[in-house]
Formats: sequence, C-alpha cells, structure tokens
Amino acid sequence: MEMFARDHLESMRRGDTMWIPPRSIRSQRRDSRAVAATLHELGLSRSTVGVVGLEIYPPWHPEGIVPHGLWSKILEEFPEAEFKPVAMALSRLIMPLGPEEVAVVRHSAGIGDAMVAAMAATAAAGVPESEVYAAGMSAGYARGTVPAAMHFWSGPAPLASGLPQWAYRPQAPRILRDGDIISAEVFCNFGGRHTQHQATITVGEPHEDLLRAAVVARAAYDAGLEALRPGRTFGDVVDAMRRPLDAADGWEFGPAVHALNPAITLSGFPADAGRRIPGAGAYPPEADHPTINGDLELRPGMTFAFEPNYAFGQHLAYIGGTVVVGEDEAVELNPYTAQILRATGTATRSRR
Repeated sequence: MEMFARDHLESMRRGDTMWIPPRSIRSQRRDSRAVAATLHELGLSRSTVGVVGLEIYPPWHPEGIVPHGLWSKILEEFPEAEFKPVAMALSRLIMPLGPEEVAVVRHSAGIGDAMVAAMAATAAAGVPESEVYAAGMSAGYARGTVPAAMHFWSGPAPLASGLPQWAYRPQAPRILRDGDIISAEVFCNFGGRHTQHQATITVGEPHEDLLRAAVVARAAYDAGLEALRPGRTFGDVVDAMRRPLDAADGWEFGPAVHALNPAITLSGFPADAGRRIPGAGAYPPEADHPTINGDLELRPGMTFAFEPNYAFGQHLAYIGGTVVVGEDEAVELNPYTAQILRATGTATRSRR
C-alpha cells in the first residue's frame, strides 16, 4: 500500500536520516507487472537475476514464499533471463553485524529483560494471565519499541508454544493459581534488530521435575556458550548443546538454538513431543527435525537465540536469551532469562 511511501516522506520532512532514496521506494505496486517493469528498466531481460524467496526459510517456509501467480508470469515474460535463488547467500552476507548494529541488539536485549521482569513482578495466584501479558508488552512500549506478540501459556504443566487461547478464541483469560508456571517466548526488536527471550516463571514453589529439567537445559545453554566461537560452525554449537540433552532420560520439546538477524539456521531435534504428550498420537505423525544450515561458519557479530528446553514427564523448562558471537568468545546478553524465574506479584481477586 502507498502508506510506506507516505511514512518515508513524512520521516524525511521531519529530518530523519533515510538510507533509501524516494526513487527506490517501489511499494505502490507489488504485482508481477511492477517486477517486470523494474527488470526492463534496469536492462535485465537477458541477465542473471538473483531472487529472494525461492529457497527454504526456516522453519515456516520449506519451499519458499514467492506466489505462484507472480512467479509464473515473470518466467513467461523473461524466457532469456536466468533466475537464481540468492536468499541464503544474501542472509549469510548480512548476518555478521557491525559494532553499531550490535549496540542496537544489546539495547533490544535490555528491553526484552525489562519485559520479562515486568511479567514476573505482576504474576501471582489470582491474577488473570492477560494482566501478566499486558505488563510485559507495556514495558516494551514504554521503552520505545513495538514488540511482536509473545507466545504465552500458563498452567500447572503447559506443553504448548504460541499465542494464548484468548488471543484467537472467544474465551476469558485463565486465572493464575498457586503451583502454576508461565512459559513465554518474548520477542523484542529495536531499529530492525531482533532479540528473543525464553521465560519460565513459577507461581509458588516449582515442581521438582521442573527443577531437574532446568538443570539439563542450563547444561545445554552453557555448552552452547562454550562452543559459540569464531571459526567454528553452527553445527558445532548444535552438537555441543545436544550432548547434555542426549545424556539425560527426559525429552525435548523443540529446537535449542537458532539464528537471529536473520533467522536462517535452526537446530535439529527429535519429534519427542508427538510421542510424549498425552493425546498427541491422535494428530498426524511428525518426523524428527534435521539441523538447518549446520555448515554456517561463525563470525563475530552473528546473533543467536539460545532456547534450550527439556522435560521430565509433563514438566517443561524453557530458558535462554540472545547471544552474540564475539571476537574470541560468546557474548551473553540475557543471563536473566537463562534460569527459572519466580513470580513476585501480589495475589488479587479474580476479575473475570
């Protein structure tokens, strides 16, 4: 829509520093005709053209994201052009951030910590989970950013990851109880640079199996910190984090680590959830998940979301935060969420 050009123009009128000139804002038309016109304008009808969107983008787009209608028309109009997928090459090129960008990531990580701290300070038995959610999002807004909607579930032993049910169903938010945990995946961004924060917050005394699971998850986290060094590969980090997980006798819920800025890598993990969660057998079976881009060579400035998780029985510990590849060792930005947190809010009457 034209709003992108209008926003760009208003920012220029206010004196903001803009990296992209007006002539390069091509948002008014986003169909095949606009793409074709640009290729003709640049004299590329018989050239090799790199395309972003034809390749896997983990984990949600295993076969690319270019619409069939647009792509088929482009191929028909440019039979002499050679189109090559370049998303992964471009992503690897831009993934090592410079010092200014790392400073932006560090600032985002600090906001993410403040969001989780606000949630822990609000959570208590008798408080609707929507108030805890609101406290976290408000802390992000108050610090000058607009966070993406967080994943958030609560209960005595929640085994889910995604938006809370009241975000998409006509039902009231759940009221927290003593013995609950909150399992949240908090997303923060500042200036287009993203951080991620895995929060497990206990309301009252945690179950012993949760504490046992947290020990395993923390061992994987520490192993990842030790392995995240320039010159090594993402696969090396995955292998190091997997060793404590494989050695324990519980099970994994999801991936333990993935890249940020951009998110082009994902650690492999077994499809344990489909085998261990009661009732999961009624759903179509899952296959084990392979590691994506394990050959990525680590370079200073690359950013990763460490999110090791482990469960004993139905008690899942999910911890971690954002880590940067430093000049000679890992730079840990969020030690606060790399542990089980305790709720410190004040119990209130239900406001359902």
